[in-house]
Amino acid sequence: MNKIRKGDQVVVLSGKDKGRQGTVLAIDGEKVTVENINKAKKHQKPNPQRQIPAAIVDKEMPLNISKVAIWNSAAKKADRVGIKQLKDGKRVRFFKSNGEVIDA
Repeated sequence: MNKIRKGDQVVVLSGKDKGRQGTVLAIDGEKVTVENINKAKKHQKPNPQRQIPAAIVDKEMPLNISKVAIWNSAAKKADRVGIKQLKDGKRVRFFKSNGEVIDA
């Protein structure tokens, strides 16, 4: 079970975007892509068949998963995540600081 999932609200811990928040768009192994974070300019080649012009576009680049932490809205800060098993056998994620369950 991953501690950070697609759709989670995260905050960047280090780098040029330190302190910024965003939503996780994709996870690929140890890399995570966050909405409007770690943007880079990419040159896009034209494709006349799809009516795509040549342009320089901003694209979100992946970050290492260790550089982001999940956002705890109750405590208003970044928090660590743990995994525990409920009495009915279901595994859930919880915040380490206050023990609140993230996904019920």
